[in-house]
Amino acid sequence: MDTQRINQAAALLVAARRDGILIDGLPSDATPTSIADAHAIQDAVTAGLGKPVGAYKAMAPPNGEPTRGVIYAETILASPAKIPAAAVPQCGVEGEVAFVFRRDLPARATPYTREEVSAAVDACAAIELVTSRYRNFDAASNLVKLADSISNGAFVHAAPSADWRGLELGRLKVTLTVNGAAVLEREGGHATGDPVGIAVALANMMRDLGGVRAGQFVTCGSFTGLRFLKPGDVCGVSFEGLGAAQVTFSP
Repeated sequence: MDTQRINQAAALLVAARRDGILIDGLPSDATPTSIADAHAIQDAVTAGLGKPVGAYKAMAPPNGEPTRGVIYAETILASPAKIPAAAVPQCGVEGEVAFVFRRDLPARATPYTREEVSAAVDACAAIELVTSRYRNFDAASNLVKLADSISNGAFVHAAPSADWRGLELGRLKVTLTVNGAAVLEREGGHATGDPVGIAVALANMMRDLGGVRAGQFVTCGSFTGLRFLKPGDVCGVSFEGLGAAQVTFSP
């Protein structure tokens, strides 16, 4: 995509975020056809909003190209948190393992290793809040959703722990509760079974874009699947040995 079309798509998403409106989609001539296009639209949205990035959501499929979405600092909340349902109208939730970078991993030519990234992060339980800027969320293609930062609405995190390296993060027992009742209990469930690998992929995706900064988070994929709740609901997620996070959707 050329810069004009990237900016055309980004302007629609900027307006949707600023005004709290839904859009029908992106124009056919400003629709991303690659992950690079979608990331470029994301970055143009961030520039247009002028908001600092406090976290990323990332995924790295074993046989595919890694992706990332931005999470703005103003939408990052420590658990237990309350958020107006109007701010995330779909009230979507995903229980995830996340990491916070305790030091900068700056831009550089050579890839970061798993050992370097592991030494730079603390881990925590988290809930990603999902909401879309598209009126018909289900009809949007994956690349169109990626342009909208993979439908991120907000991010709630538990207290980070430095004592996580003895845990098999991809196999932790996870419990998701809604209004105090368990709606999911299982061991594992992460798409790749390797949240650390996702953090490594994110660090390397950002090497050409200034790197990642101390204090930024990366959330590394759902263990619980995506569930849609409603105003007034209280959602909790706990990972055995790691911690728990909770969010209330205030009416």
